[in-house]
Amino acid sequence: MQPSPANALVKRSDFLDAYRGLAVLLMMVFHFCWDLRHFGFLEYSIYDPFWVYFRSLILTLFLTAVGWSSYLTFKKDNYWSFWKRDIKLFIAASSISLATYLAAPDQWIYFGILHFIFIASLLARPFVKWPIASAAIGIIILLIYHTTHYLTFPNAFATITSFLDLPQRTLDIVFPFPWIGVVLLGSLFGYLNLHKCQTPKTILTGILALLGRYALPIYLVHQVFLFALVAGFKMVLSLFS
Repeated sequence: MQPSPANALVKRSDFLDAYRGLAVLLMMVFHFCWDLRHFGFLEYSIYDPFWVYFRSLILTLFLTAVGWSSYLTFKKDNYWSFWKRDIKLFIAASSISLATYLAAPDQWIYFGILHFIFIASLLARPFVKWPIASAAIGIIILLIYHTTHYLTFPNAFATITSFLDLPQRTLDIVFPFPWIGVVLLGSLFGYLNLHKCQTPKTILTGILALLGRYALPIYLVHQVFLFALVAGFKMVLSLFS
């Protein structure tokens, strides 16, 4: 019996999972290096071009995947999937804010990657049904941001944090521009059926697909384990020094 089109849409894409999994893997590397720096094993500035571009690559992979998966969810004609994802994102983002506020009240995360994905998913939703127009708007936003100063708003961050009494130094923050443009561009990937690309059956792609399939819970817990691992190693070294 041949699967129906509806069932075919429900089936997960190994390629999209591996794509998202690559973002998860790079994120874990980024945070592991941050932990090594925090405990004195590495010395570097997070404002060095390499680390700035590395973070931008991770965000680009994650956020194009958001627009991409939003388009696929729209194609399923199952709006409950949208709201179920939104509820999970809201709870996860709130948990990150609460945990970081308790752990580092002077640098707590009030608008990090999960907060942005939650808001961007809502803003991009009306556009995903027109993926070409969505991508065009996304490209225009990216071009304006990178070639002019119209979308930089240099005083906005200081004004908002001062008005809302938020710390100006935070462990993670994602500004709306240019990243909303990346989300809007991602819907074009779904329209072009890139999720149907064949994924080589290797151990690496299998691991990446697994990471991508469970990206949200991995995001929520990975830094706890990595930080504890490096802290534990530092403690053991101090016993023999």
